[in-house]
Amino acid sequence: MQQLLPVAIRSVLEKPARYAITRLCFFFNAICAKTVDVSKLDKLEEDVVVTLCLLEKYFPPSFFDIMVHLVVHLVREVRLCGPVYFRWMYPFERYMKVLKGYVQNRTRPEGCIAERYIAEEAVEFCTQHLSDVSTVGVPSSQKMGVSKPLSGCTVSVVDQDLLNQAHLYVLENTEEVLPYIEQHMIHIKTAYPKFRKRTKWLQDKHNSTFIQWLRFKVQSELEEDNNGVPENLRWLAAGPNMAVPLYRSYLIKGIKFNIKAQDDVRTTQNSGVYLLAQTMQVASAKDKNPILSNMGFYGVIQEIWDLDYQKFTIPVFRCDWIDSSGLVVDELGFTLVDLSKIGHRNDQFVLASQVKQIFFVDDPMHRGWSVVLSMPNREYNDVIGDEVLGDVIIECEPFTRGMPNVDTFDELVGELGGQNIRDGCEDIWIE
Repeated sequence: MQQLLPVAIRSVLEKPARYAITRLCFFFNAICAKTVDVSKLDKLEEDVVVTLCLLEKYFPPSFFDIMVHLVVHLVREVRLCGPVYFRWMYPFERYMKVLKGYVQNRTRPEGCIAERYIAEEAVEFCTQHLSDVSTVGVPSSQKMGVSKPLSGCTVSVVDQDLLNQAHLYVLENTEEVLPYIEQHMIHIKTAYPKFRKRTKWLQDKHNSTFIQWLRFKVQSELEEDNNGVPENLRWLAAGPNMAVPLYRSYLIKGIKFNIKAQDDVRTTQNSGVYLLAQTMQVASAKDKNPILSNMGFYGVIQEIWDLDYQKFTIPVFRCDWIDSSGLVVDELGFTLVDLSKIGHRNDQFVLASQVKQIFFVDDPMHRGWSVVLSMPNREYNDVIGDEVLGDVIIECEPFTRGMPNVDTFDELVGELGGQNIRDGCEDIWIE
């Protein structure tokens, strides 16, 4: 209801009825957040009252039973008891399915559940003393910090330009290399004083010469002081191996990522990524003074590379990033992308640890466009120490920060001639 229902009804209903239902979905998305801003609860309570009034215009009286009315009191419960996920029944309802699976003798269901539960609990207690041993039949604990390949690899000798592009991105996002980047920019400005004020030219020159300059710079420092250069920096400056292992699936901090070709033969989707990065933006091709600002990028993973620096490896994603012309935000706050419009050909790579997983849903209203939805965040605490119920916190981040404006509803109804509004009932004045 929080994520998929607003997208599913985009092409089914007229705007007034669709906006009213969408407002209700946004309300549940807000109160089910892991962190709730107390200062916004009053406004949220006012919005849900208006939303229910709008629903009364389009739904018959039989729709409004006691369960619909209870929505008005949810904000008060949040104010008194805190976030919703501490009190909802989803973990218990899911665990009912587990208990039903314990029943082997339908004439004695209570005994089956009790005996199977005791046996399983005893086995779980025993596994705590054998935490370093792989068990059979007991699922392994989820560890958010684990990163490892989930498929076999294909070693391939990649194009040198692509390898340099990936290597340059790794260098520019490594903390130990940042002082050398500043030194290289000073070196370029000193060598080319006529272009020191042309930011874009300096950045392009830096991208084309930094890899070679860093290699010679580190070699000269090693000749002067062998112990003055960190070991990781030595291997980074030497560059990655030309033979790159390519994977189809990779686990990054407990989250599974697939390449697009892997998703095409499956019903699940794990290839969508989002990156918030500081980038250089230009007004036109002749703009000599671009500005730096944060910008969001949406893409699809095409290849997963594991760059080999002899002593360590760094996984990177080669993605097809959506061009800015294929990115639109509609009046409800939905982010729409056209996956066929690919841009940023000269900057295809990103560190696997930097991206956030998203997924794309075909927009039923606009052919060829997709709606961007975020993946639910899963926080795994100490799984061994926690109990079975409530050990996983799942939160769906809001895909929009606001609700449809109520002031526009009268204009929308006027355009439609009131064909979606219930009639034949008397008005009720509320003082």
